[in-house]
Amino acid sequence: MQAGSLSSDQRPVRVRLAPSPTGTLHIGTARTAVFNWLFARRHGGQFLLRIEDTDKERSKAEYTANILEGLQWLGLGWDGEPVIQSARVELHRAAIQQLLESGHAYRCYASDAELTAMREGQAAAKQAPRYDNRHRNLSPEQEQAYIAEGRHAVVRFKIDDAAVITWNDLVRGPMRWSGSDLGGDMVIARRAPADAIGDPLYNLVVVVDDAAMAISHVIRGEDHIANTAKQLLLYEALGAAAPVFAHTPLILNAEGKKLSKRDGVTSVSDFKAMGYTAPALANYMTLLGWSPPVGMGERFSLAEAAAVFDFERVNKAGARFDWDKLNWLNGQVLHELTPDTLRQQLAPLWAQKGWGSEAGSASADPSWQQDLAALLGPSLSLLADGVAQAEPFFTCPPLNEAAEAQLEIEGARPALAALAAALEQRGAGNPLDAEAAQALLAEATASAGIKKGVLMKSMRAALLGSLQGPDLLETWLLLHRLGDDLGRIRRCL
Repeated sequence: MQAGSLSSDQRPVRVRLAPSPTGTLHIGTARTAVFNWLFARRHGGQFLLRIEDTDKERSKAEYTANILEGLQWLGLGWDGEPVIQSARVELHRAAIQQLLESGHAYRCYASDAELTAMREGQAAAKQAPRYDNRHRNLSPEQEQAYIAEGRHAVVRFKIDDAAVITWNDLVRGPMRWSGSDLGGDMVIARRAPADAIGDPLYNLVVVVDDAAMAISHVIRGEDHIANTAKQLLLYEALGAAAPVFAHTPLILNAEGKKLSKRDGVTSVSDFKAMGYTAPALANYMTLLGWSPPVGMGERFSLAEAAAVFDFERVNKAGARFDWDKLNWLNGQVLHELTPDTLRQQLAPLWAQKGWGSEAGSASADPSWQQDLAALLGPSLSLLADGVAQAEPFFTCPPLNEAAEAQLEIEGARPALAALAAALEQRGAGNPLDAEAAQALLAEATASAGIKKGVLMKSMRAALLGSLQGPDLLETWLLLHRLGDDLGRIRRCL
């Protein structure tokens, strides 16, 4: 059989994301969502969501909530209400009954012990594991004998070894599979008494649901290619129109292996917790397997990508996850934010630490926090950096080894003492601006008879407990507005 291509299929574009709520939203699933969303928006189509929760033991409501929240956070809004697969089980069973009545499926009574013995025999003969179709043509008498033994049956879909399955994949081009490579007749329903149909299984329910939802294009990872061959046979047997398929490359780790939990962070919620922004992560996932047109560059919004997205620019080879590029993109996003927008994103993270949330405190003033965000913004790669770098502004830091060594330099403490005296003389209620601060520095260096550089490094040590940090003058002015600068200088004398 032959499935269609984009050029030959005139149906309205309707794509779907079909995650299983057996875990949090994985980066691979999110990338699949991005490609589906981009394709739908490019063609003025619909992006639908189906929650495949038929794995009763592993599906959890909190995972469904995590998936929905993650998609919304990334900006991947879906059309219509999510379809809940478990609510459609009677439709799945009706399709299985249709296949039984049409002769495309049958009940198989082979026991687990018999199937194990079959597989062990194949392994001993160095044969590929496959079902040998032993119960495909049972006589009514044989079937009744198995029922009399108390055996329950799975339902199997017949796969002709001589069948040739072809389709034109939007990513991989012409595809061809032989029925003999599909492992024998496929189980489409779990064991149940002969007068019932057990729980329907993945390949069958996906076909039934995609047909019912009028899905025009199925965009998913290349690990589903063998499933596609089986599903095309099911579409044909059910008399349903098959969608166009696009199998995207897998996301690989640095060693070229499929990205997994062993590689650390793989959940979208984990990336969010680490301080990555939604625009940067969505931007990066678009680049995992898709090459933007010449001149577009690598920094763009989802809307900009949707305007030019096509599968001709999706690679066949796996996409290696590059942390450096993600960090660069995230930094670009943060650097583009206005100080107030950055403050709005950082303030909740600061509040989680108990910083800047005390009513009436100077550090709770939104204008002070905005100025702090403006100071830190250019150096941020992650929002989490804005927590680490902000800490010495909210709490007086200890002196590290380099800071202690700086204060031992000749003239360092006398210069700080002169600066402290000048600050005390100026008075706590007298605001300090950049011009006045420069004058105080000049006065202190002259009084101590040292170079300005010695005082500047010593000030940084006193104020931040380190010789590293943002612009020193701006740092001083911010701490002065809190009334914290003089105390930090005095502790070093």
